[in-house]
Amino acid sequence: MLLFICTLLSRGLCANFVDVDVGIVLDIESWIGKSIHSSVMMAISDFYARNHRYKTRIVVHTRDSKGDRLRAMSTVLDLLNTVKVNAVIGPETYIGSELLGSIADTAKVPIISFAGKSLLEYPYLLNIKEDEISMAKSICALVESYKWRDVIYVYEETDHGSEILQNLFELFQDKSIRITYRIAISASAENEQIVKELHKLMTIHTTVIIVDMSPSLASRFFPNAKRLGMMSKEYAWILSQKTIDILQSTNFEVIESLQGALGFRSYVPASRRLHYFTKRWNKKFTRKVHALAIWAYDTIWSLAESIERARVRQNSTLLLHEILKSEFKGMSGEFRITDRNLISNGFEIVNAVDYGERIVGYWTLSKGITRTHPSFKDVVRHSGIHKEDVIWPEGSTTIPNGWTVQTSHGKKLRIGVRTGIKSLFVHAVYYDQKNLTNATGFSVDVFNTCLQALPYEVTYEFVPYANGTFDDIIQKVYNKEIDGLLGDSTILAKRYKFVDFTATYTDLGLGTLVKTNRKYMWIFLKPMNANLWLTFLAFLICNCLVIWAIEAMDQESKSTSSQGIGTIFWLIILTIFSAQSCLSFSLICSTLTSMLTVEQFETASKGGIVGIRGNAFYGGMTVNKLNFTDYKRRQYYTYEDSADALTKGGKHGGADAIVDEVPYIKAFLSKYSNGDFAMVSSDPVTSGFGFTEFPVLPQDSSTKPKSMSVERFAGLFIVSGATSFLALMISLIYLIRAKMEVHSIISVVAGRSIMATIWHLLHRKVIYR
Repeated sequence: MLLFICTLLSRGLCANFVDVDVGIVLDIESWIGKSIHSSVMMAISDFYARNHRYKTRIVVHTRDSKGDRLRAMSTVLDLLNTVKVNAVIGPETYIGSELLGSIADTAKVPIISFAGKSLLEYPYLLNIKEDEISMAKSICALVESYKWRDVIYVYEETDHGSEILQNLFELFQDKSIRITYRIAISASAENEQIVKELHKLMTIHTTVIIVDMSPSLASRFFPNAKRLGMMSKEYAWILSQKTIDILQSTNFEVIESLQGALGFRSYVPASRRLHYFTKRWNKKFTRKVHALAIWAYDTIWSLAESIERARVRQNSTLLLHEILKSEFKGMSGEFRITDRNLISNGFEIVNAVDYGERIVGYWTLSKGITRTHPSFKDVVRHSGIHKEDVIWPEGSTTIPNGWTVQTSHGKKLRIGVRTGIKSLFVHAVYYDQKNLTNATGFSVDVFNTCLQALPYEVTYEFVPYANGTFDDIIQKVYNKEIDGLLGDSTILAKRYKFVDFTATYTDLGLGTLVKTNRKYMWIFLKPMNANLWLTFLAFLICNCLVIWAIEAMDQESKSTSSQGIGTIFWLIILTIFSAQSCLSFSLICSTLTSMLTVEQFETASKGGIVGIRGNAFYGGMTVNKLNFTDYKRRQYYTYEDSADALTKGGKHGGADAIVDEVPYIKAFLSKYSNGDFAMVSSDPVTSGFGFTEFPVLPQDSSTKPKSMSVERFAGLFIVSGATSFLALMISLIYLIRAKMEVHSIISVVAGRSIMATIWHLLHRKVIYR
């Protein structure tokens, strides 16, 4: 009877439930998909067991994507359009953030994804995973902590590329760390292709290798690397959060090949709830619970709670608002979604050792790398990872240097240099009888200094090129006729298609070199046009008259009329030559400075002679960019020729201006520091010189500075005039008030004119009572 009554009550309560449809899209056959689905079902059961009085119930509609992107997308659309679900959980297969976000926004239904990234322009797309920026920052912090300066990046080739590669590029650049080589390997690559790519890595000196690929591809990659001898103590292997799951492999050969590797795993703080959940999990599965499964569990609790608070069926906008407000202490720690991304607890740094793993450190956004996690309040924390904590490949406790000497080549590097052109950067001479090329100059000194700083010896020989441009020689590097190019080769985007460059070691961009003209004694008048000068002088005189008038109102002043006129002229001169007296003086000086150097440049822009260095690549394009009309070009190969040409000028067989790269111009100015030469314009449109754009002025701006007109100082004149007028009026009113007496008022009333009365008041003595 009791059971019957409970059943009736249960049915009565169930009749009041509001069913809310929720779609789930996962690759059920994969371990991650299976883990998420199992965790979701456990979460639904646990939530309503604890909150049995709630009026809403989640009804799950599961769809198997079978790991196919198109199938995953079609099932999402089916759930939204046919089933009319209120929310979608998944997929864990990457579809594309823009595509998935547009689907969610069009349907106005929250989609909680485990792949891709959240974009602010798609408010209905939420992301439950570690974001790629945090992953990149943690890897960068680890590389920097060991003072490695070069790394190799190996990732799985997909149509959306590597999620963290661009972030790594930017972070490494700020820390002066370089990705010397990167390889993309297809998920369907055969062992032969993987071995071929590994052979390429073996020819590179760098031995710090970052791996970002799926566990299925990594399980074939690492055994091949071990067979080739790359899992040795000279190498440091760093696994991303996506790759670290390979440590759960049941294949002994895979686990053996990973010994000594370091990896990052999402940190989930220990708790009573997690402990009991793990015990239940271990009864069903032999593999460790995945972080995504734990986050999925908390996601269901957040979704179920939000559904109960919303209480309105088919109102997904209100549901989204409730989800974004959700904040609680879940099984994964503090569960909160900010900017449509899950707040990260940081990462565990895991070391693969003894055919298992152990935690050797933690990374968090606030503290960086620490020995213990910052949440452990009662434990003394240490920054960084101690050397004895990590066991490297082959059981070594010595930190890898990050490089290795490749002695198998047995050949000298062939470094190309240009001969026949003498400059401060490179001056190469080929001696035919000795079959020897000797090179000197700043670029050569930089090259030799870098080689000497290397911890291993590098032998090389110079290969001379007397003819051809830098582009021609760069093409020879691309064709592997030579190993590199030494010299003042400009780093350009179009050249990156063929070769890599070292970091730039000079200033950036191009500039224009002119000879200044110091014979014109009246050039200081040029910054302001005639109207502005006249207006300036007129306001100057008016202001001085106002000052004199105010002083004249003072009856205690004993100055005569001639002294007053002298005072006016003294104020005018003082105002002109005092820098503090006029706000426009700083602008006048800056414009004057430009005119002193650009005067000769104006001649070139009016059909003068423009010089360029030798057969420089920028010749025609630079001239066009600078808007030279009817120009004539001349080539100059030495600094002496350039100085002579500028001294003569365009009208006497020389040049009015020379366009060149900024490093060359600065070298020229250092050599002719006593001459009247100056660089009048520059723009960082090239990336400087490196081993192996142009002074671009806006099209709508003239190359010569314009004289300043009245319009540009109208506001200044208005303020100045208004201030002077106000000061005069205040002084006049004060004086009238001080001298006004009763008989003066009577006189005004009696018929005396206002002007006569004012004159009378101005010349009366003030009566103080």
